[in-house]
Amino acid sequence: MKRFSSLFLVALLSGATTLGGYKLFIEKGIGTNSIITQASENYGRTVGLGAENIDFTSAADKSVHTVVHVKNVSVRTVYNPIMQFFYGSNGGSQQQEQIGTGSGVIISEDGYIVTNNHVIKDATELEVTLNNKKVYKAKLIGTDSKMDIALLKIDADEKLPYSTFADSDQVKVGEWVLAVGNPYNLTSTVTAGIVSAKARNLDTNGIQSFIQTDAAVNPGNSGGALVNTRGELIGINTMISSPTGSYTGYSFAIPSNITRKIIEDIMEFGNVQRGVLGVAGNELNGPTSKELGIKETQGYYITKVIKNSGAEKAGLKKGDVIVKLDNQPISTYPELNGYISTKRPNDKVQVTVIRDGKNQIIPVTLVKNDLINTDFKGLELENIDAADKKKFKIDYGVKIKEVNNDRLKPYENELNGSIILTIDGTKATDVESISRLSNDKNENQGVSIEMINKMGQIIRIII
Repeated sequence: MKRFSSLFLVALLSGATTLGGYKLFIEKGIGTNSIITQASENYGRTVGLGAENIDFTSAADKSVHTVVHVKNVSVRTVYNPIMQFFYGSNGGSQQQEQIGTGSGVIISEDGYIVTNNHVIKDATELEVTLNNKKVYKAKLIGTDSKMDIALLKIDADEKLPYSTFADSDQVKVGEWVLAVGNPYNLTSTVTAGIVSAKARNLDTNGIQSFIQTDAAVNPGNSGGALVNTRGELIGINTMISSPTGSYTGYSFAIPSNITRKIIEDIMEFGNVQRGVLGVAGNELNGPTSKELGIKETQGYYITKVIKNSGAEKAGLKKGDVIVKLDNQPISTYPELNGYISTKRPNDKVQVTVIRDGKNQIIPVTLVKNDLINTDFKGLELENIDAADKKKFKIDYGVKIKEVNNDRLKPYENELNGSIILTIDGTKATDVESISRLSNDKNENQGVSIEMINKMGQIIRIII
């Protein structure tokens, strides 16, 4: 009994020391004047502390003032089939106003706000309500539909509280987090949970490296903040996994490092600068490794090196196993994709590969995504090759590689492989020209496309 009492006393003193260290080193002075800030060196030391030992009130109080309510007003055309029957295709149509809501996070004192692209999609008018109930009209600065990020701006009559960015690469599974947003129009709602997983792949067409958490997130939380126990932004709440449409256990956030890179690109360049490594392959596991006849069971096995990519120029080969990018361990494609998504063209990445049983570090300079493929109106495009030019007797054009536009999905088989010649009368000379053209087009603006289908017929569509 005496021995047990001694052990209990030691455990109690250890716990007090840990909590004291947390109070002394973690909770002091977090503020910064920088629009975008990395986490402190102490980031992540709260891991392992029980909920009863963590004070969530400071993080919650700090975060609710930086999270806003976003109202999206859009207009759609509604058709009356009976009136169309009597008066033709133009009869019985009327304009109907729709209102959608979501959340956003203030990231600068002068009114820049980050939210999800799907929160503001098709908006004709955007309105932002702050936590102090002040209402402002918002201007759309730029979007990245692929990664579901949008940047807004309001002109406030005061300096605004704002969130600082933490380093999401340092987030630990099991770490306590708070989700802050406006579910069901209930403003300033805070829920707590832990990070359930990192680099979660949900098979979306864009981001494939979500932070998964069990903090309750519901419709209206989209675009809101996922913060650590110091109130620093580690992600933008984006979606839930639910058969009912409401929270049933897990939610997902875009990591702050990816978010930060996207909004910096929009602010600096007006569009998103995507760097590409230029490899395709498979995640390794026991069965896959056995099938390939290799010993490694973790890492990313390269099956193809894309032409003209940084990987090809650096000498990466089929059969190499990527195990690390810079200092980040890589065992899955979402981990690889998530890290590369934080980089720009011409950035150099130290790629650690296993080749012939030995580790090698190969520096790779990333190339522009536009040089390989690009996305326009939900159509993934690539440059045509010499065979296409000869077959269709053309000297320019871009080929539809994949259809991601939901409205065009029913025509996917017909569109895949077709070659776009012009967009609104402008020649589609290559994917880079399409990328530049897309910057000049409003996302909601219809465009006329002239193309050659796989049968060699000229067709025209409006999307």
